[in-house]
Amino acid sequence: MKTVPVGPGRVPVTEMGLGTAQLGDLYVPLEPVEADAIVATAWDHGIRYFDTAPHYGLGLSEHRLGRALRGRPRDAYTVSTKVGRLVSGSGPAARRVWDFGGEGVVRSIVASLRRLDLGHVDIALVHDPDEHADEAIGHAVPALERLRAAGDVGAIGVGTSDVPTLLRFVRECDVDAVMVAGRLTLLDHSALDELVPECAERGVAILSAGVFNSGLLATDVPDARSHFEYAAPPAEVLGRARELAQIAASQGFTLPEAAVAFGRLPAPPVASVVLGADSAAQVARNVELLRAAGDAEALRSDVLLSSGGGPSAAPADPEKGKT
Repeated sequence: MKTVPVGPGRVPVTEMGLGTAQLGDLYVPLEPVEADAIVATAWDHGIRYFDTAPHYGLGLSEHRLGRALRGRPRDAYTVSTKVGRLVSGSGPAARRVWDFGGEGVVRSIVASLRRLDLGHVDIALVHDPDEHADEAIGHAVPALERLRAAGDVGAIGVGTSDVPTLLRFVRECDVDAVMVAGRLTLLDHSALDELVPECAERGVAILSAGVFNSGLLATDVPDARSHFEYAAPPAEVLGRARELAQIAASQGFTLPEAAVAFGRLPAPPVASVVLGADSAAQVARNVELLRAAGDAEALRSDVLLSSGGGPSAAPADPEKGKT
């Protein structure tokens, strides 16, 4: 699988990354063997970029990812994790605590390294700082810059679904990457207007996440049982998704193929499309979607004209997170 370098340290990310929110039991509980199989299948299919966060399952995702990667050559894969949401306490008493202070960032990285059983983090992203942007820009980013300068972190950035927040970080900070969650999709391509050209001009890599908008675009025929932004899809959005499926089919694509193709364009600045999976079979399917997508420029133009692509509603359950 092709790789793209991120940041001045040229941290490599594969063109498809594995998002591991599901390893934190996002929608359904996983058995440890199932979590191991998800990572192993991603590895067997050439994926070498893995994204996680303390927020996912209160550290469970990091713990499972670290266990699944144990024994593999450390220089053969890239891990990104996030800061801004510390896990406080343990067991049933564990809870998430917002902390974008410099000391909180360092504590978060140290705790993540312990759960991942790693010596360093390749990419560190500020996690969903939408309501805390001033504090994150003033304190979290400088702390990450110091970690990057010391070699403890290879690249730094921010991840959220809020495009104005991403733009602030790109324009005001020395970030290497942004993780765009659900805003570079067939249903919501609001990141195309300003963020994509800004990142291209400044050499900031885009990690394209949430291309299925939480699942609604992941099936050939969307239905009301699918998730949209972590909740049931509104009737209008469901109708748009079905229209998109028809447009894709008219040009020889399935809706999931079109969603993956759209999420990885334009490249650059898109370096990787990051897809989650709740089974090993789903990982293999996602890789096939990447291979089947091909050149979707014609499809992309038609969809842009027909789908509207306006901003989506905020996630219904903020505890699920957005990136």
